[in-house]
Amino acid sequence: MKKLYLLILILAGTGFVFAQGNQYSCYPSNWWTGMKWNTVQVMIHGDAIANAAGGFTINYPGVKIIKVQKVENTNYVFIDFNISPTAKPGIVKIKVNKASSPFDIPFELKARRKGNGTDFAKGVTSKDFMYLIMPDRFSNGDESNDRVPGMRDQSLNRDTVFNRHGGDLKGIQNHLDYLQSLGVTTLWLNPVIENDMDNRTEHGYAFTNHYKVDPRLGGDIAYQNLIDAVHKKGMKIIQDAVYNHVGIKHITVLDPPMKDWLHQWPAFTHTSYKDQVLFDPYASKADFKVMADGWFVTQMPDLNQNNSFVANFLIQHAIWTVEEFGIDGWRIDTYAYNDLEFMNRCNKALENEYPRLTLFGETWVHGVPNQSYFAQNNYTIPYKSNLQAVTDFQTLWGITDAMTKDFGWTDGVNKLYTILAQDFVYKDPMRNVIFLDNHDMARFFSVVGEDVEKYKSAINWLLTCRGIPQFYYGGELGLTGFTSPSDGYVRQDFPGGWTQDHVNKFTDEGRTVKEKEIWNHISTLANFRKNSSAITSGKMMQFTPQDGVYVYFRYDDKQTIMVVMNTAKDSKTVVFERFRERIRGFSKMKNVLTGTINDIKELKLETYTSAVFELLK
Repeated sequence: MKKLYLLILILAGTGFVFAQGNQYSCYPSNWWTGMKWNTVQVMIHGDAIANAAGGFTINYPGVKIIKVQKVENTNYVFIDFNISPTAKPGIVKIKVNKASSPFDIPFELKARRKGNGTDFAKGVTSKDFMYLIMPDRFSNGDESNDRVPGMRDQSLNRDTVFNRHGGDLKGIQNHLDYLQSLGVTTLWLNPVIENDMDNRTEHGYAFTNHYKVDPRLGGDIAYQNLIDAVHKKGMKIIQDAVYNHVGIKHITVLDPPMKDWLHQWPAFTHTSYKDQVLFDPYASKADFKVMADGWFVTQMPDLNQNNSFVANFLIQHAIWTVEEFGIDGWRIDTYAYNDLEFMNRCNKALENEYPRLTLFGETWVHGVPNQSYFAQNNYTIPYKSNLQAVTDFQTLWGITDAMTKDFGWTDGVNKLYTILAQDFVYKDPMRNVIFLDNHDMARFFSVVGEDVEKYKSAINWLLTCRGIPQFYYGGELGLTGFTSPSDGYVRQDFPGGWTQDHVNKFTDEGRTVKEKEIWNHISTLANFRKNSSAITSGKMMQFTPQDGVYVYFRYDDKQTIMVVMNTAKDSKTVVFERFRERIRGFSKMKNVLTGTINDIKELKLETYTSAVFELLK
């Protein structure tokens, strides 16, 4: 076991790092009165903290110590507090009874946010349109935080995709009006938590301090200011959660509390990325372990969520974040690589505290059964996930095939049709997040060969299909890029987000003719969507594709929307008589994007074009 323990220290490039003097840190850094999660496990880290011969005491009305637990590393102690309903906000003094020099560690109890978890953390629904932003690459609103003294990564070079560029939270806040004009209702930001790593810190997925917003993004104050500004405009915000791993410079890696805080191996072991072994009835235990416990990369150690201290650390941080900042939901990174029973516990704890909170997990897998295994589903199987929804990679593969492959029995648009036909496996497919691309994938405009008509057809699908649509920043300009040779090439700066930029594409005047065409297309449909009951909460009916033509409807008692898509290589004339089941009682159809009204008879569509109609009496 000692050899396995040393592996972590070798990979970290350091031995133990001890706190100096009486510098002690509490995790979580504070808590609240009136919480349902009222027994809090506080991890205290500092120089030989566990060696306090006289132990630990408190004297605060309504708060009592339940248990004090010392672990292998004397730099840590875990203290379980019970906070009764009668406890009042204030400073709880944790008395460390060192024989020679006793001292106090302050731990704050705050009053809860107004509404006690019901008036905030509102969650997102199919009525929303979500916009994904990588903060370092969107806009630089505060140049004073571009470099922060003392942090490991001091790069600041916009000429390479591998360094930081200086975008921050203030830059996002400065452009909320722009986002609203586009039709956006919700922001999802790539991680904002501190990533004090040596390099490639722009993406944010290697946390080094869970209780600190990265100061290069503006820190805690800038994050709260952004969230408050977002909510003031009636918009929502999703935070990116990472439970599976941390950065190798995290304090619990540099100075591990215990040997099994992380998943350890005799030699570095990658995860296999084979999600199938998690549900395969014939899978070997060895394959299961490599998938679940293997590391992503050497710089991102894999957390052992079967360790109760780790589990509490992560769950409490999730609750703390919602209460501290008032976010509306979580996108959960690398969902399949977490311990799934732990995830059920974490999800339940969050929903108990915040019943309207949204939780959706990244499930980059192939196949509807694979994907639905990780969400609330209708299967009778040993493991039952309580996750509300997933990032719907399957519909992404479907719309990609529809726009790039010839029509066939299972190919082209038939793949999209077949994937949606399997929605019966989900408890609520309307909660799934649908998308065309993200920060890890080729930009969809490049995938379709920069064909504007194909791109607009895909956007029509995105904004009218069932689910919650998510759009990746810059896609409204038709930004291009592939992930080869590096994912950095799909993480460009938004033109106009820096004072040095020669053009400003946040304004109509700064956009080219092609960019205006794409931008206006999205804005028109997204803003129409806001007030369309059929699209945002109605039912869906699709008809089997024929000869490359795909037609589906979104409808309720108030409205009927018809989407017609031609994915063939030649023009097609669509005769609507086939769809009388849904068009009965209507005589006119209004093109949502152009406003043109025509009789419902037939429609000629050029290759790879589509149209969205509202049916009229």
